[in-house]
Formats: sequence, C-alpha cells, structure tokens
Amino acid sequence: MARRFRGESHHKVDSKGRVSIPASFRRVLEAGDPNWQSGDNPELVIVYADHRRAFLECYTMEAIDEVDAKIDALPRGSMQRKALQRMFHGQSFPTNVDETGRLVLPAKLRKKIGLEGEAFFIAAGDTFQIWNPDTYESEELARADEWLDEQGDDFDPMEFLDGAGPAETGSA
Repeated sequence: MARRFRGESHHKVDSKGRVSIPASFRRVLEAGDPNWQSGDNPELVIVYADHRRAFLECYTMEAIDEVDAKIDALPRGSMQRKALQRMFHGQSFPTNVDETGRLVLPAKLRKKIGLEGEAFFIAAGDTFQIWNPDTYESEELARADEWLDEQGDDFDPMEFLDGAGPAETGSA
C-alpha cells in the first residue's frame, strides 16, 4: 500500500508564489514518484479544476496515474470522460518540488484560490490540498462541522469504518 499524506500545517507564501511543502508530505511525494531517486526533486500534479473548487488538490505521480487509468476506462466521447479529462488533464499543472522543498505556484493558481501571504495544507489520504486559510475555515471546516452537528450527539464517525454508519446527508 502506498504511503499516505497525514496532518495539516500553515506555510508562508512569498511574492513569487514559493511555498514550503511540509517535510512529511515531501516524503510521500518521493515514495509516490516511480522516477524519483535520492537527490532528485519529486514530481506531482496540481489539479485546480473549475470555479467550484476553492482549493488546489495535489497528486503524487502514482495517484494521478490511477485517476488516468480510470478515465481511460470510460467510453470515448462520453460526457463523463470529457469532464474528467478537462479536469485532470486540462485544468491541472504538472510540477515538481524544488531543491529547497518548495512549490512554485503560478499566479493563475494563487489567484484562483485567493492565496496571498499564507497557505494552509491539509492531508487527504492519497492527495493533499492547498487552501487559503480563511476560506478553509469559513467554508470547508464550517461545512464539515455543520454536517457533524446534524448527525446528533450520539454519532461516532468511527462507525463509517465498519460500513455501518448513517447515510450521508449532504456533502462535506
């Protein structure tokens, strides 16, 4: 099984769009890049997608290869395949970590999510996300907290691990 991203952290973004990646995230990127060798800079793909996404989703090379295989399995010409190709092929940015452990985020990507002086990184298993910290707290965290509150006082999210949890109500 592939290594997973875990944790969250805040990092400064400089005027050129350079931002340090958490060290533990860099190790996962290295492990998820089949071409990586010690001393190399691991590659990754940043998916920025459409206007509904307020974050950047970062994929290891292995994770994006899995997505590509699933897209390739869809019927050519289908709307599902076209939409996913647009999102994962067209609305994405292949890049690599630089020798100092940083990403250089182009102005277009920074502008899309309103990223200025600080970035919030949060792990999502086989991907990680980069958010404007204020947007994460006001939108994503608030939405997740609201959903948890709707579940009732006796709800335990651990129930989902056994597949016995309540039906999902809304999207978090």
